[in-house]
Amino acid sequence: MGSTTHTNFLDALIMFSFIFFGFSSARDTITSSQFIRDSETISSSDSVFKLGFFSPQNSTNRYVGIWYLSESDISVIWIANRNQPLLDSSGTLKISGDGNLVLLDGKNQLVWSSNVSTNMANSSTAQLLRSGNLVLQDNITGQTIWESFKHPCDAAVPTMRISANRITGEKVRFISRKSASDPSTGSFSASLERLDAPEVFFWVNGTRPLWRTGPWNGRIFIGTTMMSTGYLYGWSVGYEGNETVYLTYSFADQSAFGILSLTPIGKLRLLRYYNRKQVLDIELEISDCDVYGVCGPFGSCNTQNSPVCSCLSGYEPRNLEEWKRQNWTSGCVMKEPLKCERMRKNGSEVVAGQVQEDDGFLKLATMKVPDFAERLDVEEEQCGPQCLKNCSCLAYAFDTGIGCLYWITDLIDLQQFSSGGVDLFIRLPHSQLSIFPSCSCLETRTCYYNFLNESTF
Repeated sequence: MGSTTHTNFLDALIMFSFIFFGFSSARDTITSSQFIRDSETISSSDSVFKLGFFSPQNSTNRYVGIWYLSESDISVIWIANRNQPLLDSSGTLKISGDGNLVLLDGKNQLVWSSNVSTNMANSSTAQLLRSGNLVLQDNITGQTIWESFKHPCDAAVPTMRISANRITGEKVRFISRKSASDPSTGSFSASLERLDAPEVFFWVNGTRPLWRTGPWNGRIFIGTTMMSTGYLYGWSVGYEGNETVYLTYSFADQSAFGILSLTPIGKLRLLRYYNRKQVLDIELEISDCDVYGVCGPFGSCNTQNSPVCSCLSGYEPRNLEEWKRQNWTSGCVMKEPLKCERMRKNGSEVVAGQVQEDDGFLKLATMKVPDFAERLDVEEEQCGPQCLKNCSCLAYAFDTGIGCLYWITDLIDLQQFSSGGVDLFIRLPHSQLSIFPSCSCLETRTCYYNFLNESTF
C-alpha cells in the first residue's frame, strides 16, 4: 500500500513538472544546432537539475530557470530572465551567432542574453553541470566564459560563491524576489563586505543595511547566533589571489544538499535534503537587536532587557527625550572626554596642578562587535596597548581566528549575547572606570586601567 502511494506521488510530481516546466530531454547541453523550446528541458547528467521554461505560482508569465528536483518538491534555484518575462510559450533558448546564450521570443526578439564579448561563432556550448551551474564554454579551448553561479538570483546552493573584488569593487550578490508569483528583483539583497575581516551584509533597496553577520573568524561569523544553531554549518571563506574574497558552502556527505534563499520579506529560508528527500524547511528569524544600528552610535542592544537598548557604560543618551520614547537612533555620547581630547583642549597633561590620569578599558563580554572594524597585525597582548597609544582608538577586541580588531569611528550596531560573541574593550576616561569598586564584583565586565602598565582595579 505504502509503495503504491509513493509511486503514485512520484507519477503526479513528474506530470506536474511536465505541465509547468516542460517535457524533458536526456541531454545536458545546448549547442549552435540544438536549442530548447518552451516545451523542452535539458537535465544535468545525474538528472538532479533541469533547465527549461516555467511559470511561478499564480502567474502565466514564462521564465527560463534551473530547478532542483527532489522527491517532494521542485525548487527553482536560478532564473535567466527574472526581469523580462515572456508573455506566452513561444520562447526559445539557443546559442546565438556570436556564441552567447540567448532567449528569444516568438518574434525572434532578444529577451535575455549571457552578454559576454566573444568571437566564438558556432563554437560554444551551454552545459548544465551536476552542481546546478549552467556554464557557457568555448569548445575549442574548453574555457568557461560565463556561468549562472556568477549571476545568482535569490538562492544559494553548495559550491556557489558570493564574492567581492577589493580592486574593482565588483560583487556577486543575491537579491530577493518581489513575491512568490513575481521573481523580478525585490527589495532585499546580500553581499560580502568589509573584506579585511569579511562579513555578510543584508540590505534594503541596496543601500540601507538591514543586518550583518559580524566578521568571519575561520569557523563562524562571530556576530550572529544563527551560526551556533547548526543550521548554517558548512560555510567557508576563500581567496583568489589578493583581489577576490568569496564565501561558499558545501557538505562533506555528497548525499546532502541545501538551498539557502533570501525571501521577499528579507528572511533567510533554508531547505535541506538528504538523498533528495526534504529533511528541513525553516525560516531563520532575526531579532529586534539584529536590525542594524537599532540603538544608534554607542548604544548596545540586548534582547533579554526591556527596553532592549541601553547606552554603553560611560555614555549617556544624546537626546534624552527621544530615548525615553524608545527612539534610539541618535544614540549615546560619552559623559566625560577622553584624555587625548582633554589634552587637545587644555594643551597640557596638567590641569589645576594635577596630572591627568590615563584612559583605560572596560571589558564587555559576549558582544557582537561594532561595524567598521580595522585590523592590526599584533599579538593579543599588544592589541590593547596599541589601541591606547592611538588617541583615535575607541575600542578593541581580539579573536584568535581574526586577530586584533580596533575602532576609530562611532561604535555602531552593538549587541550583547547570552553566549558566544567576543570580549569588546571600550575606552573610557579614568573617572568613569573608577566607579567600579572592584573587578570581582562584576559578573560580565572587567575594568582595565592603564593597560600599558597592566594594573587593574
